[in-house]
Amino acid sequence: MSQKVRWYIIQTYSGYENAVKLDLERRVESMGMSDFIYRVIVPEETVIEKKADGKEKEKVKQLFPGYVFVEMIVTDESWFVVRNTPRVTGFLGSSGGGTKPVPLAPDEINQILLKVGIMSKPTYDHLMGKTVEIIEGAMKGTKGKVIDVDNDQEKVVVEIDMFGRAVPSDYKVTEIKEI
Repeated sequence: MSQKVRWYIIQTYSGYENAVKLDLERRVESMGMSDFIYRVIVPEETVIEKKADGKEKEKVKQLFPGYVFVEMIVTDESWFVVRNTPRVTGFLGSSGGGTKPVPLAPDEINQILLKVGIMSKPTYDHLMGKTVEIIEGAMKGTKGKVIDVDNDQEKVVVEIDMFGRAVPSDYKVTEIKEI
């Protein structure tokens, strides 16, 4: 039975997130679990705080106090290693009594990874000027040239020839394919 690598959230005592991260990374190494437990992160962001005297100070703030994120394949052994790490109180989404935890949905973890800079948003600038085919919607099968790219919205403007005129149309990048 091949299991997928997924992200899980482990609960820990607030204030001990980084200690749990280090302990877990050491345990993974010493117990030979690197084929099952890949990454351990404590999502943080740097914020600027204003002091009473008007001075600004940078402070690292935890996005999810009391939680550590683990990318892993859940097996009985990997689950045991994580669960029995000091100061880990359990998995989020596991009701205890031997039930396996529920992984995070890819779109949930991707938002967190983007926010903390572990993952970067894809860019589509390489499509500029390329000929593409529309693969969804009313214009499916039509070919056109990309004349504009909006990386934030993940959209492109494709110029399509209709009745001898160039007509610009907006498409999501999932609705086109490069040819």
